[in-house]
Amino acid sequence: MANNSYSGVKNSMVEANHDGEFGCTLKELRSLMELRGAEALSKIGESYGDIQGLCNRLKSSPVDGLSGQPTDIEKRKTVFGQNFIPPKKPKTFLQLVWEALQDVTLIILEVAAIVSLGLSFYKPPDAKRENCGRAAGGVEDENEAEAGWIEGAAILLSVICVVLVTAFNDWSKEKQFRGLQSRIEQEQKFTVVRGGQVIQIPVAEIVVGDIAQIKYGDLLPADGVLIQGNDLKIDESSLTGESDHVKKTQEKDPMLLSGTHVMEGSGKMVVTAVGVNSQTGIIFTLLGGDKKQDGSVENRKKAKAQDGAAMEMQPLNSDEGADAEEKKKANLPKKEKSVLQGKLTKLAVQIGKAGLVMSAITVIILVVLFVVDTFWIQNLPWDKDCTPIYIQFFVKFFIIGVTVLVVAVPEGLPLAVTISLAYSVKKMMKDNNLVRHLDACETMGNATAICSDKTGTLTMNRMTVVQAYLAEKHYKKVPEPESIPPSILDILILGIAVNCAYTTKIMPPEKEGGLPRQVGNKTECALLGFSSDLKRDYQAIRNEIPEEKLYKVYTFNSVRKSMSTVLKMADGSYRMFSKGASEILLKKCYKILTANGESKVFRPRDRDDMVKKVIEPMASEGLRTICLAYRDFPASEGEPDWDNENDILTGLTCICVVGIEDPVRPEVPDAIRKCQRAGITVRMVTGDNINTARAIATKCGILQPGDDFLCLEGKEFNRRIRNEKGEIEQERIDKIWPKLRVLARSSPTDKHTLVKGIIDSTVAEQRQVVAVTGDGTNDGPALKKADVGFAMGIAGTDVAKEASDIILTDDNFSSIVKAVMWGRNVYDSISKFLQFQLTVNVVAVIVAFTGACITQDSPLKAVQMLWVNLIMDTFASLALATEPPTEALLLRKPYGRNKPLISRTMMKNILGQGVYQLVIIFSLLFAGEKVFDIDSGRNAPLHAPPSEHYTIVFNTFVMMQLFNEINARKIHGERNVFDGIFNNLIFCSIVFGTFIVQIVIVQFGGKPFSCVALSIDQWLWCTFLGFGSLLWGQVISSIPTSRLKFLKTAGHGTQKEEIPDEELEELEDMDEIDHAERELRRGQILWFRGLNRIQTQIRVVNAFRSSISLYEGLEKPESRTSIHNFMTHPEFRIEDSEPHIPLIDDTDAEDDAPTKRNSASPRNATPTPPSPTPSPVTTAAPTTPVSPSPNQNNNAVESSNHLLPEGPKSGTPSAPGSPLHSLETSL
Repeated sequence: MANNSYSGVKNSMVEANHDGEFGCTLKELRSLMELRGAEALSKIGESYGDIQGLCNRLKSSPVDGLSGQPTDIEKRKTVFGQNFIPPKKPKTFLQLVWEALQDVTLIILEVAAIVSLGLSFYKPPDAKRENCGRAAGGVEDENEAEAGWIEGAAILLSVICVVLVTAFNDWSKEKQFRGLQSRIEQEQKFTVVRGGQVIQIPVAEIVVGDIAQIKYGDLLPADGVLIQGNDLKIDESSLTGESDHVKKTQEKDPMLLSGTHVMEGSGKMVVTAVGVNSQTGIIFTLLGGDKKQDGSVENRKKAKAQDGAAMEMQPLNSDEGADAEEKKKANLPKKEKSVLQGKLTKLAVQIGKAGLVMSAITVIILVVLFVVDTFWIQNLPWDKDCTPIYIQFFVKFFIIGVTVLVVAVPEGLPLAVTISLAYSVKKMMKDNNLVRHLDACETMGNATAICSDKTGTLTMNRMTVVQAYLAEKHYKKVPEPESIPPSILDILILGIAVNCAYTTKIMPPEKEGGLPRQVGNKTECALLGFSSDLKRDYQAIRNEIPEEKLYKVYTFNSVRKSMSTVLKMADGSYRMFSKGASEILLKKCYKILTANGESKVFRPRDRDDMVKKVIEPMASEGLRTICLAYRDFPASEGEPDWDNENDILTGLTCICVVGIEDPVRPEVPDAIRKCQRAGITVRMVTGDNINTARAIATKCGILQPGDDFLCLEGKEFNRRIRNEKGEIEQERIDKIWPKLRVLARSSPTDKHTLVKGIIDSTVAEQRQVVAVTGDGTNDGPALKKADVGFAMGIAGTDVAKEASDIILTDDNFSSIVKAVMWGRNVYDSISKFLQFQLTVNVVAVIVAFTGACITQDSPLKAVQMLWVNLIMDTFASLALATEPPTEALLLRKPYGRNKPLISRTMMKNILGQGVYQLVIIFSLLFAGEKVFDIDSGRNAPLHAPPSEHYTIVFNTFVMMQLFNEINARKIHGERNVFDGIFNNLIFCSIVFGTFIVQIVIVQFGGKPFSCVALSIDQWLWCTFLGFGSLLWGQVISSIPTSRLKFLKTAGHGTQKEEIPDEELEELEDMDEIDHAERELRRGQILWFRGLNRIQTQIRVVNAFRSSISLYEGLEKPESRTSIHNFMTHPEFRIEDSEPHIPLIDDTDAEDDAPTKRNSASPRNATPTPPSPTPSPVTTAAPTTPVSPSPNQNNNAVESSNHLLPEGPKSGTPSAPGSPLHSLETSL
C-alpha cells in the first residue's frame, strides 16, 4: 500500500500548486493543531474521517512511515516548511565596534584628542610668544611646533586600537557561542519510522507526515496527532501553564504539541506541523523570535538552553517559571547570574571611582600650578593672543587627567572573565563537558558536594544478567537452556519479549568481535540479552505480536517501579506480564513456578526466605535484582477494570528473579579519590536497593571500610527528616546530611529534598555548593535546584538536558572532576590577572599623579599610557586567563562563595611589587639624568622634543610590567613562577610579542610615542631593572603572609545587607516578588516580632541597627505597609505534595531562595541558639514557632506593626526555655 501512494509523488514533479499533491494544506493543518480534545477529534472526523485518513492524505503509512526518498522529503520541506526556527542574525563586526565605542572613558579621550588636534594647527604671531610665559617659550625649531598634531592623532589611533581589540574579542566570543549552540543542536536526534525502518534523525530533518516514536522523557520536536499510545502523559505546562500532566489517547485527546514533555508512557504520532508552523513556532514568531538576548533561537527545542529565550512563554507555575524566578533571584544586586562576575563588576566599579577621583585631582593640581606659575610668580597679564596657547596647556592637562583615568579603570576585568570562561568552555568540550550556561563552569570550582546517580555515571551502564533464581534453583551464572523446564522457558521468553519497550533492542556489534550494542533502556537490554543467552530469539516473538497488538501497557515510572504488559489470548482470557524491583514485586506474588513447571503457593514466609537466601546475597555483590512475574485473568470472569491498578497488580505468579550486573567504570574510584582530596563530598543517590547501592559505593570508594557514614533508604530518610505532621524540617535534614553517603531506593522528590536541604543548610561555615547528576525526566527538579546540574549526554532524556547546566557527553563521572578542575582554574586565572592588573594600576596612577604635581607634566605620556593599558588589559587578560589547569588545583579545598577575589597573599604581592616599581621609577625620574649622564626631561616646554630621560622611565616601566606578568602566574605564594610556563603557548607568545613591539615603539616610535631611540647599555639597564621584579618577587614570597595582619582582602560579592530600602520598594513593583526580597521582608517581620518581645535596652537595638545597615530604614512608614501587602498575598509555589497552610513562617522551608542561605528554617520545633554575632535573620528565625495556630501568628505580625513606635517597651516577657530567651542571652 505504501508504495502506491508514493508512485504519484515521484512522477509529478513540483507543480505550481504545491498543496494539491497532499490531501491537506498547511493552513488546514495549522488550524487543526490549534484545537484540543473533543473539538480536534470532531474536526479530524469531519475533514479526514479518522486519523488513518489523515495519514493517507499526508501520504504516509502509520506502520511503515514515509518512504524516506530525498525527493519526497524535499517536497515536504517546500510545502510544509522545515523543522527549525530561523535564528537571529549575529551582530556584525561593525555593530560590535560601535558598542565598544560607547565606553565613557574612550569618548572623553576622543573628544580631548580632537580638541588637541584642532588647537595644534593654530599658530599665534611669533613676536608675542615670549610674552606668554616661560612654559610656552623655548621652541627652537619650526618643525617641532609643526609636529604638535602628532599627539592628538596618536591618541585617536590608540583609541581605535583598543576598540578594535575589544570588538574582536566580543566577536570571537559570539562565534564560539554559536558553535556551541549548533553543536547542541546537531546532537539532538529523534526516532522516526521511514520505509518500515526505525531510524534516528536530527530534529531539524523531521518533516510533516513523518511517523515519530515518542517515549518517556522526550521533548516533542514538532506538532502531531497520536496514532497509538500506551499510558501516555504529557506535561504541557510550557504552553498552557497547567502543571498537571495531560493524558493523551486516540479516543479523547490525540493532539501532541511541540515543546511539551513526555512524562510517562510511549507511543507513535504522525507529524502535522513543524518549525514556524508548530504551536511553539507560532508563539515564537508572535514574540518576534529575533528579539532574544544573545544566542540564537535556532531550533526552539534548545532555545532555553542558553539564555532562557523561551522564558516569556513560561507561565510562572511551570517548572521553567521556577527557573525564571531563580534567575531573577540571582539577579538581585546586579543583573549578573554569576557570583564571580558580581564580585568583579563591584571591584571594577570601586577601582574606577578611585581612579576618577585621582584623575580629577591631577587635573586640578596641574591647572592650579600652571596658573599660579604663569600669572602670579611671573606676574604676566592675560594676553588675548596667548589664549590659544593657554587653552592648549589646559587641553594637555585634561588629556593627562583622562589618561590617568584610562589606566585606572580596569576594563580588562570583564574581558578576562569572558576570555577565561570562553576558553575553558571550549577546552571542556574536549573533556566531554558540554557547558550550557557559562557561569556553571565557574560555580563548579566552588563545589563542595556532588550527588551522583549510580547507573551510567559511576557504572558503565552496560547491564548483563549474571545470576538467576529460576525453577527453585539459584544459578550463580546464566543457566543452560536444557536445564530449565520448557514450559517455564517459553513463558519467561514471551514475558521478556513483550514486556520490554519495543524501542529497546540488542543490535549486532559495530566492530567484529565487539560487544553487541545495547539500544534503549539498559535494564531491559540485559533481559533481552538474557533471552539470547538462553538461545531464544525475542525478535521472532515481537514480529508475531507487534506493538499494536499489545492490549494494554502500564509503562515504568518512578511511582510504580514496575512495568506490565497485557496480552489478549485467543480464548478471550488475558495474560499480564510484569517486571520490576524484586522486593516490590515479590510482595505482590502469591505463587511461584516450581521445577516441574507447575505453580505453587508462595507465602510471606517463603518470601522472607527468598529475600535472605537469594536477593540479599545477589545485592551484596552489587547486583540489581529484578523479578519477572505474570498473572492470568480467565475469560470466565469477564474483562477486569484496567484502571484500578492495585487490583490488577496483585496475585502474581513469580517466574524468576534475575541478578543484573552493571560493572563500575574503571576510572571512577580514582576520580572519587581526587574529589575527596579536593574537599568535595561525593554522595550516591540511586533507585536501587540498599545492599546493591552499598556494594557499589564500596567498590567506588564512596564508602571506606570502617567509616561511620550513613546509608539510608528513601523511606527511612523521609521518616527521619519529617516531623509528626509530615513536614520536612531543615533541622532534621541538618542532622543527617553531613554523614549521609548513600541514599537508596530514592524517589525523585527525595533527591530534590536532599539537594535543597544541603543547599539551604547553615550547619557548615560555608554555604554548600551542590552539583547533581541526573538522566531521567524525574531528575529535572533536582537538576534545576542544584547549583550545577549535570545531565547525561547519552542516557539522558531531553527533559534532563533542558534542566541541566552542563551535559556530560560521555556520561562519565571522571568528566565531572575535569569540570571541577576547569572551574577552579577560571577562578585562579582571574585572580592572577587581578594581581597583575592592580599592580600596574596602582603604580601608573601614582606615577602620573605625583609626577604631574611635582614636574607639571606626567612622566608617562597619554599615548604611552594607552599602550601600557593595552598590554595590561587586553593581552595580559588573554595570557593569564588561558593558563591550562593542573592537577595541583585538586589538592586544595574549595574556596566558598564569599571568598574575596584578592586574598591576603595577593595583596602582599601587589603592594610589594608596587613599592619596588615606584621606588625604581621615582629614582629614575628625579636622579636618572645623573645616573645615565643625560639631559633632564623635567620641565620641558609645550612642544619640546621627546627626551631620553623620559624614554628610559617609560621603557623601564614596561619592562617591569613584563617581568611582573610572569610573577603573576602564581597566586598562592609559590616560589617557582616558571613552573609549567611552556605549557601555555599563548602566554609565551604574548610576553615575547609585547617585548618585540616595545623595542619597535622605543626605537622607532619617535614623536607620537614621545620616545627617543636608546643605546644598547641603556636597554640592558631597563631590562635589568625589569628583571629585578622577579628577584624582588622571591623576597616578597619569603615574608609569611600571616605576619602581615594589616593587609585587607578585597573583592567580596555584594552582600544582601547592602541593598537599600528604597530599592526594596522599587522591587515591589515588579510582577513577581522574588525570593530574596521575601527573605528580607520575612527577616524584617521576624525582627519586629523579636524587638517587641525582647525587653532589653534600646541601646542594644541601636547597636544592632548600626551594625547592619539594611535595617536602618525600618521605621519608614512605607516599609511597614509593604509588609502588610506582603502578608496579604502569600502566593507561594510549592512543588512538594505536602498539605500546607501558607502561613508566612511556613514558606521558608519551601522557598528555594538560593540567595539567603543563613536563615534557619522557621519550622524548628527546637530552638537553635543563635550565633554570637547575630545576623538579623538567623537570630530572628527561631522566634517563629511561638504561637500555636496560624491565625495568631498573623496577628502577631499585625500587632508587631502597630507596636513598632513603642518599640521594646511593650511585649511579652519570654519564658526561659523559649528560643527568644536564648536570643536575649546571646545579645
